[in-house]
Amino acid sequence: MKVAIAGDHAGFALKQWLLGKMQKDGYSPIDLGAYDTTPSDYPDFARAIGDAFSSGTAERGILVCGSGIGASVAANKIRGLRAGIAHDTYSAHQGVEHDDMNVLCLGARVIGPEAALEAVRAFLRARFTGEERHARRVKKILELERQSHA
Repeated sequence: MKVAIAGDHAGFALKQWLLGKMQKDGYSPIDLGAYDTTPSDYPDFARAIGDAFSSGTAERGILVCGSGIGASVAANKIRGLRAGIAHDTYSAHQGVEHDDMNVLCLGARVIGPEAALEAVRAFLRARFTGEERHARRVKKILELERQSHA
């Protein structure tokens, strides 16, 4: 699975830590920045994740900012991204299984590294169920996206 990971200055330390752990887990995450703690803007990193999706470079994304909220708001403005904040394993896997979430947003100032890693693992292991009720709902989400971008 092709996984892109990015975060602003507030998410830098957690992103770097997660990169190492993901590599040890056998993933080859694509680091889209930030590359240091110089103040930066989370929408730029949401865009980088979106660009990775549109080019086919990534199938899943992890986006880290201070709270996870700004990253989620920005990512959900990008066609094709379905981003959710998950600071627990249930939400991380259920968001994929039921809502076909493809971007996990984390708040580095909200969650500790070990809990973040468990959420990332749950997110990456999860698969969309495709059950009729879930597929119907995702189809409606995609219709909303088309309408708002028309």
